[in-house]
Amino acid sequence: MTVRIFRGKDCVHHEAGEEHPERPDRLYAIDDQLLASGLEMVCEHADATPVKREWLTLAHDPEYLEKVFNTAPKAGTVWLDPDTAMMPATLSAARYAAGAGCDAVDWVMAGQNRQAFCMVRPPGHHAEYAAAMGFCVFNNIAVAARYALEHLNLDRVAIVDFDVHHGNGTEHIVRGDNRIRLFSSFQHPFYPHSGTPASADNIVNVPLEAGTDGEVFREKVQHWFALLAEFQPQVILISAGFDAHAEDPLAQLRLREDDFKWISYELRKLADTYCQGRIVSMLEGGYNLSALGRSVVAHLKGMQGDEQETGGA
Repeated sequence: MTVRIFRGKDCVHHEAGEEHPERPDRLYAIDDQLLASGLEMVCEHADATPVKREWLTLAHDPEYLEKVFNTAPKAGTVWLDPDTAMMPATLSAARYAAGAGCDAVDWVMAGQNRQAFCMVRPPGHHAEYAAAMGFCVFNNIAVAARYALEHLNLDRVAIVDFDVHHGNGTEHIVRGDNRIRLFSSFQHPFYPHSGTPASADNIVNVPLEAGTDGEVFREKVQHWFALLAEFQPQVILISAGFDAHAEDPLAQLRLREDDFKWISYELRKLADTYCQGRIVSMLEGGYNLSALGRSVVAHLKGMQGDEQETGGA
């Protein structure tokens, strides 16, 4: 079985301005590389459905949700925080982004040896229980994790976040929930200036200094795999941010495509052993368009079980 890519209607219509780094071109760049690599023809494709509001309450304050739904503009732009804008298509895009995670969880849990990639935006891992932050409206990965626990009656869900920025929102939402283990690597000190120390025993954070390359990254996160094996998750969720790439303009880590492929392949091996190959990956950051597209291709190949080096620059 190959990876199924979930896409959301209106995810390409959310627009925070031509100069904003989190822009529709990110999805177009990924599509370009999927075509160039041949993965477009190999992967399965599915349309996501918008998340139900009741599912959002699994990870978010109902009063916050009321604010977001009520302030979504019919014209113009509303800023939820200095980095996070809403324009007329944003609420729909955010609902599809969160809905894709739930749809993907349903799909991977309905069979064996299934991996899904949610090619959606806006991203989610900075959104906290009651606040938008850092381009993120709803916390897509936290919604998916809680959905798996509450609606599919799972007992153990792992989240792995290798975005260059600490997923403060995800940690804020899942801390202390021992049904979930969150493993997160991120540049530190760096935006959003959180993550050290970890806030609860179910959080395993790996802060990385600016300039960290792939060799050091691999050494620093190696212990995750033994901890994941001990936890024996029933599904692995990935916050797949690619802004730790050396070419990304918003950060200073030095990872390459092969590093993303490596961790994806290692997670696939663990998934094969402990959860019948079930993985759901959700797009987070990545702002150099070429590096983003190449890194997603490497990530998907790793999730498919391809351990060969990509040869990416």
